[in-house]
Amino acid sequence: MHSRSFIQEQIAPYQQSLANHLVTAVIILNGDLAIVYANPAAEALLNKSLYRLYSTDSEVIFANTSITTARLEQLLATGQEFTDSDIMVELSPNHRFTAEITASSVEFKKTPHVLLELKQIDQQKQISLEVFQHQQWLAARDLIKGLAHEIKNPLGGLRGAAQLLSKEVNNDQQEYTSMIIEQADRLTNLVDRLLGPNQLPQIQAQNIHGILEKVCKLVSYSNEKNIHLLRDYDPSIPAVECDQEKLQQAVLNIVNNAIQAIDEGNTITLKTRIASNKTIYGKRIKLAVHISIIDNGPGIPSEIQDTLFYPMVSGRSNGTGLGLSISQTLINQHQGKLSCHSIPGHTEFTILLPLKQQALKQQPLPQALLSQENKL
Repeated sequence: MHSRSFIQEQIAPYQQSLANHLVTAVIILNGDLAIVYANPAAEALLNKSLYRLYSTDSEVIFANTSITTARLEQLLATGQEFTDSDIMVELSPNHRFTAEITASSVEFKKTPHVLLELKQIDQQKQISLEVFQHQQWLAARDLIKGLAHEIKNPLGGLRGAAQLLSKEVNNDQQEYTSMIIEQADRLTNLVDRLLGPNQLPQIQAQNIHGILEKVCKLVSYSNEKNIHLLRDYDPSIPAVECDQEKLQQAVLNIVNNAIQAIDEGNTITLKTRIASNKTIYGKRIKLAVHISIIDNGPGIPSEIQDTLFYPMVSGRSNGTGLGLSISQTLINQHQGKLSCHSIPGHTEFTILLPLKQQALKQQPLPQALLSQENKL
């Protein structure tokens, strides 16, 4: 049996190099809570080398988070480790991430230090949020459908009774039965819109840019705000398996919403790219078409961003809240994903459509349509 000193001598090289090969970010703070070590994973996560991080106070890294100086000092004093999840670390306006952080006490040269382990969870959090929102949207859609059918059936009987009654009353009373029929038709139309498109998509290989150009042409017929359109197309995108009319309607609803939200003379950008290794509601997609509709308007109120695609949710006082819900349904029928990110001055709707790797090669658009700015 080997002695303890022999075993320690043998494992020392492993211990010394182990942290450098960990995927988990590791940071060590000294007694003054300054950084004295960061492994390569931590350097990559913080986007700084160890030489730039060395002697940096922990408050600089974890400002405005629950990893406070008081908690770390208590850890040094008591040795009681803790774990906090969903910590937003913001190192600059353009560099922020969400992490799960575990803090524990370690000893180096007979002096207590703090060992911090950081695990970035942005992607897992985003996937979980998207799956949850998708499930909530499906539940809301099913609820609306159930209610719509319950309303629509008696409306048919009400309209029929009004038609029969109109034959029995004199001309002076016809306006009452006409009003009943008119309002029954209005409610039936509203219910049909709530139910959304119910026909299965007619899938064919389509030129995605041709569909976007049709949208541009349609909105150009009523451009009272003199909105400008910036096209930023990737001509290498192959044919996309989709229903041309349904996809056109989905994009048109989003563009119309943007036009209503932005001020006169502002810009809407239509952008296409190829995206790889994307996740659509928990399913990994190797290749997808990425369509962005971007505007520089005031942004979407934060209180409705999580429910934006639910029926009857709108940020405008005169909005019906059906356009985006219908777009979501149409994109869903293509096994795609519609999402939105909005801050004041930048609202971006993103459509992801799975792309078959054996897709037919698409003819590129004329150069005149690529990366140009046109007025709608």
